[in-house]
Amino acid sequence: METTIEVRDLRKRFGSVRALDGMEFTVRPGQVTGFVGPNGAGKSTTMRVILGLDRPDGGSALVGGRRYQELRTPFTHLGALLDAAAVQPARTARHHLLWLAHSQGLGAGRVEEVLGQVGLGEVAHRKAGGFSLGMRQRLGIAAALLGDPPAVMLDEPFNGLDPEGFRWMRGFLAALAAEGRAVLVSSHLMGELQDTADHVVVVGRGRVVADMSVRALLDLVSRGQVTLRTSARADAMTVLARAGATVSSTAPDTVTVSGLPAERVVSLLAGGGVPFAEVTAHRASLEEAYMELTRDAVQYRGTLPGEAGR
Repeated sequence: METTIEVRDLRKRFGSVRALDGMEFTVRPGQVTGFVGPNGAGKSTTMRVILGLDRPDGGSALVGGRRYQELRTPFTHLGALLDAAAVQPARTARHHLLWLAHSQGLGAGRVEEVLGQVGLGEVAHRKAGGFSLGMRQRLGIAAALLGDPPAVMLDEPFNGLDPEGFRWMRGFLAALAAEGRAVLVSSHLMGELQDTADHVVVVGRGRVVADMSVRALLDLVSRGQVTLRTSARADAMTVLARAGATVSSTAPDTVTVSGLPAERVVSLLAGGGVPFAEVTAHRASLEEAYMELTRDAVQYRGTLPGEAGR
């Protein structure tokens, strides 16, 4: 059964702090939706409201059209991982999952399945207190999958993983979406989300600042820029500026060009007899897009050594 996670006009205050200020987006089946924003942007509060852990002052958060608190067996509708450390350290991985399964009326057979899915089958008898952060992440994901839910919500699932774990997580998230599940992933690791997410919701100061496909967002931020490498920088800038381009020098042999496609840049340089070594269309990264969109939404901004007194 396909399920969406719908966040509608969520508002929430903690004292004088406005944590959510009209937060609104939808997580759709069959795709991985990245959920990104600076610290204090409202990501964790939104996910806690979705799970019924915090009560909003206004708006709604629905899973398959219903509030999480109204679901009779919530694990079979939405699987979630908010805190990988939330496990009794004296319990083994298997007993931790058996306890959760029993609380939801799920059979023990499902425990063995999810342990195998996340790669913990061989250490299922070990106490969770001795697990590394990466292993606890896998255990938390196994718990989220116990009810075979059509929607999954994971907060910082890449934390603590080694390189093999990163590769596994990317494939795992893609596989969940390929099965038709709605997958919401909060992460500060833009490089991992760029390789994983189909859609991205960027938030700042309690509200959505961008909600679109990753491809559309990168196209928007790239703005058709072209990077030119040439030994005749001044001549190249003159020729391109005369053709209406906006040009800037970013290195002794590099020029950034806006307003002209790469093919036109090549034609103008060749026609003007200006030598060049490379002309490439600039492709923004998700990190570049994120930094640009959230520049004015950062609440906790530090300085580099030597900057504080400038």
